[in-house]
Amino acid sequence: MKTVKNILLALVLVATSIACRDKAAEKRIAELENRLAKMEQEKSTTPATDNSANPAVVPASDQKPDGPLPIIEFEKMEHDFGSVPEGQKVSYTYKLKNTGSAPLIIQSAQPSCGCTVPDWTREPIPVGGSGFVKAEFDTKGKVGANSKSITVTANTWPKQATLKFKASVTASAESTGPVK
Repeated sequence: MKTVKNILLALVLVATSIACRDKAAEKRIAELENRLAKMEQEKSTTPATDNSANPAVVPASDQKPDGPLPIIEFEKMEHDFGSVPEGQKVSYTYKLKNTGSAPLIIQSAQPSCGCTVPDWTREPIPVGGSGFVKAEFDTKGKVGANSKSITVTANTWPKQATLKFKASVTASAESTGPVK
């Protein structure tokens, strides 16, 4: 009987210690979550500051890398399609040149909305070489003045460039309905 009692006591002690550790771990996790929430809140309420005057404040990921870099130079960064009838797909190809001292790699071209489909030179562009970023804009359902952009990310400094275009989309006869 005494051994059964000792075994039960040992089990209770093990269960208690495990439960205490779980509670301590849960408490620690809750504390860390609270600290993280406070840090995120402070970050969102802290006004943005211009770090260009103090390079030591610039995060490491936003520092200019050492060594030779490509430079992306566009013939033009804005395009006006003018007046376009609704439902038509229009496109424009932004021509670019690598005027830097290393091969240029365009990593992505992100449109500002789903009505724009980008395409770009996928292979590395050598020093002095040329490439493109193409924007295809679908005017369906976009009646009126439209201003869109494409953010180009490359291995340059700064890493991103923004291309813009605008179009004045006129309503088609189908979208206005029958005339009375």
